[in-house]
Amino acid sequence: MRFNPKANISRGRVGDAGRGGGGMGGGGVGGGGMRMPIPGGARAGGGIGGIIIIVLFFVISSCLGGGGGGLPSPDSGIDAQSQSGSPAGLDQDSDRYANCKTGADANEDVDCARKAVVLSLEQYWAATLPEQGGPDLAPAEVRTFSGGVDTACGQATSQVGPFYCPGDKQIYLDTTFFVDVLEGQLGGQGGDFVEPYVLAHEYGHHIQNLLGTMGQVRTQKGATSDAVRLELQADCYAGMWTRHAKDSELITLDQADIDEALDSAKTVGDDRIQEKSGQSVNSDGWTHGSSEQRMRWFSVGFEEGTLQACDTFSASEL
Repeated sequence: MRFNPKANISRGRVGDAGRGGGGMGGGGVGGGGMRMPIPGGARAGGGIGGIIIIVLFFVISSCLGGGGGGLPSPDSGIDAQSQSGSPAGLDQDSDRYANCKTGADANEDVDCARKAVVLSLEQYWAATLPEQGGPDLAPAEVRTFSGGVDTACGQATSQVGPFYCPGDKQIYLDTTFFVDVLEGQLGGQGGDFVEPYVLAHEYGHHIQNLLGTMGQVRTQKGATSDAVRLELQADCYAGMWTRHAKDSELITLDQADIDEALDSAKTVGDDRIQEKSGQSVNSDGWTHGSSEQRMRWFSVGFEEGTLQACDTFSASEL
């Protein structure tokens, strides 16, 4: 993955909450949110053995229950989009991204690469949503943190992993997750396109929030459950953006990047995670889909590039 060195990435909606979370109990997100708990986080040494791994991008039922359920207002904590300067809604409590100005910076620094990816996601969906019959984009924002963070969905620690909170329309990310969990515990191959895949998936949840798709979720577990359909659709949306990014003015991808995204999708399949945690594969407990399904729906988005093609809720087979 390479970035156009002359590109202006200063408007990428990324901020950093710094270090926090002292004394937070439970390590979970309350009141809603799609989250990625870190398996084995409470055990010394971080081993998987004997621990039931909660699946990537877990869907909290209270978040998706139709009407009420304690879900905060979608506009809570978000200001209108600013027309200049720093993106609205991001507290400038850390200078982590202060030097991220150009694509050249993104080619040299992983934080600046993150900012460029988020800018690309916003630009893509700002054009694609209205073009394909959806509403105008209300952009999501990305907040990195270390230790813990307060959100409209409740308090979260690093043990929660990356997640999207519908209540404040922000994506939260502890960047240690990728090495510690996806590679270290789940055995993914890693690479510089792993994090963009996860960010694109989480941004897909934001698109579902804007389209009202979350309200369609009634069943939470099972191979053909609504929760699985929601997650596979977010993978498909990630594929849509990857198709665009591959040869865009801002980003250039090669086949190795696509392979890294597919490997990540495989790594976080329900069946793979059950096996890694020492369980037998049981589709009745699935909340996100198998490795094969996650790879396939990412590929559908990449190959077709349309919201219609990603309609997992109408698909007879997943």
